[in-house]
Amino acid sequence: MGIPFIEFAQTVFVFIAALFPIVNPLGGATIFLTMTSNYPPEVRQALARKVAFFSLCILVGAMFLGSHVLAFFGVSLPAVQVGGGLLVSAAAWSMLNKEEDTRSRDAAKHGPRQDWEQHAFYPLTLPLTVGPGSISVALTLGANLARGGRTSGAETVPTAWAALAAMAGIIVVCTTVWIAYGSSERISRALGPTGLSIVVRLSSFILFCIGVQIFWNGASRLLLPVLRGAAH
Repeated sequence: MGIPFIEFAQTVFVFIAALFPIVNPLGGATIFLTMTSNYPPEVRQALARKVAFFSLCILVGAMFLGSHVLAFFGVSLPAVQVGGGLLVSAAAWSMLNKEEDTRSRDAAKHGPRQDWEQHAFYPLTLPLTVGPGSISVALTLGANLARGGRTSGAETVPTAWAALAAMAGIIVVCTTVWIAYGSSERISRALGPTGLSIVVRLSSFILFCIGVQIFWNGASRLLLPVLRGAAH
């Protein structure tokens, strides 16, 4: 059997097109810079690599195992959206009200590397880079891949190629996260202090709205059966 290049390319494109707008590496770069502005450039580069790696692990795990993990713990996807939306909104609200703190900046410059690295997963990766929205997309696309494998018959090969293509799409998205976050300081210099402040405030506000929207998507699905029961 030949390599299904067309199907492979289509699957890669679907994953990139679905995940890239939600992960939004370019928009997240300004927020990343704001939250790591106290750190030296080499530490920021290390954090960018770690965030990209953790994002890759989360998205691949959500694609292959997410639905099984949620089922094991009895957690519904709307509940994940409610909790994740609250986390995103809280982080965005904190950034909207953040003030310059020279003392914390000086302390961070001389602090141990472990103090810098402990923020790589939370909150820089989860929920700011990979949140409930992108996890939901990865869950959905992974379920679609599984259904496709069963209906295609024998044919562990198409399923294997689909999985490889999906991972390739996720790798592309996470690589852009690495590049954008690693270039956040150059983006800052291009914008200037005033421009960066404006972009950060706007990005934080948009992120807050996204968190509210994610929360509402989950809450509305949880409340809908209750409202229908009350109506009857």
